[in-house]
Amino acid sequence: MCRLLGYATDGRNLSLREVLGSPAADAYRGMAEIHNDGWGVSMLARPRRSPYRRDGGEASPETEDRLYRSTDAAVDDPVFAGLADVPARSALWHLRLASSHLPLVLENQQPFAANGLSFTHNGDISDDENRNIVTNRDFPVDRSVLLSTGGKSDSAVFFAVVLEYVGFGFALDEAVAQAVRELRRTYPKSSYNCMLLSGEELIMLRASARHDSPERIVELYDSYGRADQVRDYRVVRYRPIVVDEAQAGVVVASSGFPQPEEEGWRELENDHMLVASNRTGRFHVRAL
Repeated sequence: MCRLLGYATDGRNLSLREVLGSPAADAYRGMAEIHNDGWGVSMLARPRRSPYRRDGGEASPETEDRLYRSTDAAVDDPVFAGLADVPARSALWHLRLASSHLPLVLENQQPFAANGLSFTHNGDISDDENRNIVTNRDFPVDRSVLLSTGGKSDSAVFFAVVLEYVGFGFALDEAVAQAVRELRRTYPKSSYNCMLLSGEELIMLRASARHDSPERIVELYDSYGRADQVRDYRVVRYRPIVVDEAQAGVVVASSGFPQPEEEGWRELENDHMLVASNRTGRFHVRAL
């Protein structure tokens, strides 16, 4: 069970601190006191300089890709502070709280990355007897695609199913929708809140069969004296990014840090996804 955050701009490079403001960025990082099973970030940015041809470099690529993952908690990892100041035109941020006692190995840290896509997930894909999907050898996922994700968790299986539908030719948002429909046939009560990042789009899906906060999560937050932050655990919100009084993109995130309506935050309805261009900053919301 994790905390997700992502943003897409109109093509300009903005850092996490510039998008959220320092207090909110620090509050997001502070959730890693509880979501302390590792963290990661995937970024797309316009290159800051071009390589010199005379030393073997070719023309600068249109986009620089950055991926960082750690098994350390974000509150303990000094790299977080540095990357929070790195400008990007789009990014995914992930704070992990491992589900179903899955191992804390780098392979299971998110974002996963494969075929030009990055992926994060908040949920536990298990049946009514708490058997996680990774133990279900009969679930029809292409094992070669699963291996391409580099992961060994339920989230990696979810990503692999999305990749299969992308391979079938579906647009990215519809590939996500098709993957959730397939997974729900076997795991109807699981949470499929997730984010995907491509060179063109950022997608955030809110799709959870349950609306109450998980009992073990409530107890965990309460043990840290943070019970007031868990009431809307499954909620996702978004708001426009504004630069010089003009809309410059959108930021979307799980709950857990301040997201006041007066600052423009709006709730994303369940079984809906936000689809944003990370080149123009324009976005729309569609039903699953």
